[in-house]
Amino acid sequence: MIKNEEVYRIGRLGKPHGVKGEVSLLFDDDIFDRADCDYLVLSVDGILVPFFIEEYRFRSDTVALVKFENIDTQQRAAELTGCDVYFPRALADDDEAPALALLVGFDLVEANEGRVVGRIAAIDDTTANTLFELEDGRLIPASDDLVDDIDLKQRTITMRLPEGLLDL
Repeated sequence: MIKNEEVYRIGRLGKPHGVKGEVSLLFDDDIFDRADCDYLVLSVDGILVPFFIEEYRFRSDTVALVKFENIDTQQRAAELTGCDVYFPRALADDDEAPALALLVGFDLVEANEGRVVGRIAAIDDTTANTLFELEDGRLIPASDDLVDDIDLKQRTITMRLPEGLLDL
């Protein structure tokens, strides 16, 4: 059984494309193209299920058309519409620069005091300045200048936060 902490969300499946089982993948992270992995993990009725990729092609910078094994009709592809798509963390660990989406669930450690200030619940990249949203709702700038270390094994990101930022 695949556990939530073993994967991270990279997108969502859209509508079927054509009649042979292709489905559109609206992705935030193209790790599936950069890392060596034969499958993606879909959340089907709340259960994480691996689906093996037969082939895929990019339609734009944020949409790919994916054909999964044993999904051979438009009807079968339509059953997957709306499923969240995940990628295995263990295979993403080998990637040079971790995608921001990979950091969801990581503990944020304040470098000066060495204490955990919260857990990253989401990444807000809807504005020019990307933000880490902590579980308690606080927003922290996801600036490279503030990051000291990212430990993929310990699932921590250590940052040097400006004085008073946590008090806002």
